[in-house]
Amino acid sequence: MIRRTTLAVASLVFVLFAGGLALTQTTEAPYTEGTVWQMTFVRTTYGLDDDYLKSLGQFYKKTMEEAKKQNLVLSYHIISVDAVNADDWNLLLMVEYKNMAALDGLDAKFRALQAKIVGNEDTQRNLMVKRMDVRKILGGKLGRELFLK
Repeated sequence: MIRRTTLAVASLVFVLFAGGLALTQTTEAPYTEGTVWQMTFVRTTYGLDDDYLKSLGQFYKKTMEEAKKQNLVLSYHIISVDAVNADDWNLLLMVEYKNMAALDGLDAKFRALQAKIVGNEDTQRNLMVKRMDVRKILGGKLGRELFLK
């Protein structure tokens, strides 16, 4: 009887220990979290790529550079690719943030920056309307960079 009880207790301890060990091993992620990227997919009107990029150079670049100075963003990039078809994007605008918390209250801060750099709401609206002639925003994504262990 003692032998059965000892065997049962030993088996229970083994199962609990092995289960806890397996749980510990499966809950650790195989990566570490990096910075957060906001990506905007843009399709420029055929032949008007340079017009759109000049517009970005005037206001977008100034806004992003000021945002970097104020530590609102870490970096920004523009990637140019060949579109696969008429519905595909050919420019990717990427903005890097320290983490998800960096997005809290960001809209109000960027509105203030744009007012300073671009002008009042009417001026900003006119710029957006002009950009509609040379580009179409196909969508956007927010993602986190992962570093494999």
